Amino acid sequence: MESKKYRLQVWYEGRVQGVGFRYKARQLASGYEVSGTVRNLDDGRVHLVAVGDKNEVRAFADDLAEVMGDFIRQTQEHEDFTNLTYRDFSIEL
Repeated sequence: MESKKYRLQVWYEGRVQGVGFRYKARQLASGYEVSGTVRNLDDGRVHLVAVGDKNEVRAFADDLAEVMGDFIRQTQEHEDFTNLTYRDFSIEL
């Protein structure tokens, strides 16, 4: 039986579309043991899903928030555990 992994979902608000946010997220994710997705939402927000060890996921999210902080006005987070797996970290179109 597969063990559940930590999952963090973050919704970013601000000037987060059209500034390379998703590409920076994918680039930063390559330096961490995380998988998941990032995508633009129709309402102007960006939605991130990151799965892995809690410390790795949180470090990745903190790094992204620091690097892209000038564009983020507000975030909403939801954390839980899941059996859902991703092959890698990708941009959803």
